[in-house]
Amino acid sequence: MKRRKFIKKSLLGGAAITMPFVLPSGRLFASSGNRMADHVVFVAFAGGVRQQESVLQRYLDDSQAYASAGNIMYNILDGAPPTDKIVYGTTNYVNGDTPIPKMLSQTLQQQGTFFKEVNASVVGHYAGVNTLLTGNYMFTQGLRNKPLTPTIFEYLRRLTGEKATKTWFIGNGIGNSIPLLDYSTHSDYGAQYGANFLAPIVTFGNSGDKHLKNAKVYHPEEELDPMYKMKYFLDNVWYSQGSALPNIGNTEEEKLQIKQFVRDMFQKKDSGSIAFPPISDSGDLQTIGYACEVLKRFKPTLTVIYLSNVDGCHGNFSSYLRSLHRADHGVGHLWDFIQNQVPEMSGNTTMIVAPEHGRNDDPNGIKDANAFYGYDHSDSNSQRIFNMMVGPGIDSNLFIGNENNKVGDIVNIAPTIAEILGFKNDIVNTGLLASNQSFFDLI
Repeated sequence: MKRRKFIKKSLLGGAAITMPFVLPSGRLFASSGNRMADHVVFVAFAGGVRQQESVLQRYLDDSQAYASAGNIMYNILDGAPPTDKIVYGTTNYVNGDTPIPKMLSQTLQQQGTFFKEVNASVVGHYAGVNTLLTGNYMFTQGLRNKPLTPTIFEYLRRLTGEKATKTWFIGNGIGNSIPLLDYSTHSDYGAQYGANFLAPIVTFGNSGDKHLKNAKVYHPEEELDPMYKMKYFLDNVWYSQGSALPNIGNTEEEKLQIKQFVRDMFQKKDSGSIAFPPISDSGDLQTIGYACEVLKRFKPTLTVIYLSNVDGCHGNFSSYLRSLHRADHGVGHLWDFIQNQVPEMSGNTTMIVAPEHGRNDDPNGIKDANAFYGYDHSDSNSQRIFNMMVGPGIDSNLFIGNENNKVGDIVNIAPTIAEILGFKNDIVNTGLLASNQSFFDLI
């Protein structure tokens, strides 16, 4: 494989901030490899994406027994859209007959390397994303528990000395224990190497407007009730497991940076200038918009963005199609924004897109308003996912695997991120990964 080589820059240590708590600086280690890019953006195309409607572009043909096939993810994948029974567009769920215009002149498939059939042994949402971030199968990892093995955030920070303000985990909510994935309980890693977690549609939503926006100082004797309400809001947004917060140890400069970012986001929200995609009528798309703001402000080394609106597939297949189409729109906007609005990251960022698991082959019997059946995730079809990579040194228009030939596994993503950022040998040498292979090793 032809890969562009970059000389790894030296990294300086420093105190690290998280949102809202601050993490101490990590130890510095010299990475053993060269970086392919200075930035990685990993989009966890989560919520359970069925291969039939995504990679295979069968639309309703293989789900609802209608003769209507086509590609509703035309920023990511090549292929013509459906020509009839269009329900995924910008009007209501029953008659969504206005598809969103394409964002990219070249699909990510044309620009990058596409693994069309990848294995995902874990089919639960939290366990699946846990596996994406740790490179370990979490078969017995329950909700409301932090990962048992280190996350890619912790590996990056401990093994390279990266600070937390360059490491972000952005979720579209605080359900399914997602805020717990910013760091693990592993004795050699933990909070001091964790990532900034931000749930922007909660933080900057109605509760944020009420409790956080104006940064009011309450009287400790006369206004205890609003103080406790603010505490409850902040605890649930950022640290929902209810235990004591980690020690705080940030510099004054970093405090000001994070505070100013929060202030600016409320002001930009009020002025309607958040970098939302052209269509931003869903939680996933609003999350993408705030993620763009994080990228523009902090230029992170590693950003993980969690999208999950497609989880509506359990009981509303029309909503699932709509969310799948919108997630593709958001990914197209994100890539375009990086290349054209963040000069420090343009041409120097690798983006990875992958679901945490798939969906069942057979429907569950629940019908939506279009009389379309819903799909759960429990059979072998749910273990089918894809992986897309695009950026410096990534071969363009390269396809790996097919329906009859799975290549790669969900646990290969963490070492892939490490290889792009130049510390794969270091992460492998920890002996904590389920697989030492990156996706590059499988080409």
